[in-house]
Amino acid sequence: MTAGRRASTVSQAGPVTGPHGRAAGTMLLLLAGFAAAVGLRVLIAGPAGPHSIGAGLVFALALGVLAGAAGVRVPSRPRVARRAVLPGLGLAALFCLPAILGRLTAADGGHRPGGTYLTWAVVVAAVAVAEEALLRGALYDAALTRYGPSAASAVAAVAFAALHVPFYGWHTVGLNLAVGLCLGVLREVTGDWTAPAVAHTAADLAAWWLR
Repeated sequence: MTAGRRASTVSQAGPVTGPHGRAAGTMLLLLAGFAAAVGLRVLIAGPAGPHSIGAGLVFALALGVLAGAAGVRVPSRPRVARRAVLPGLGLAALFCLPAILGRLTAADGGHRPGGTYLTWAVVVAAVAVAEEALLRGALYDAALTRYGPSAASAVAAVAFAALHVPFYGWHTVGLNLAVGLCLGVLREVTGDWTAPAVAHTAADLAAWWLR
């Protein structure tokens, strides 16, 4: 084999053992860990389903550990608050619009989740932030390195839609896939996962008042 052919072979093999290959392996490991965390939440929750406080906190902790192990950190730049909060709140308002319209037209005034708002809000916020740290943080970064931004948004959105199936059923896949894609676009536009975390958390917290 000539030196030129050897160089060509090494070049072609590079993505398999280089950053692209490592990113693909990281993505698969994160997806496996994510699936295990979802299964653990379902197991702990039992009949309480998504309303289980303990299961929600364990799930948030598991996702946080996975995201931290993958290297996700909260950005510390001064402009993060301005860059993340305003776009995040804007997307949250868009997410809430159908619920607002439904609330206005509901004959029975809708209903709210059980329990006290403070306890419910803490768990909801922890789960939302942990989901975004993993899905639009660690998983998105790994898929971005290997496949590009469009695929990264799609992978995170599919995982986001899938995690809701055990508790809410297959009929929610379309809606959650659309929400996940919107969060992915926000991730791409703003450059990190904090804006999607703001949008996700704000929309979930608002749900108490809109049901």
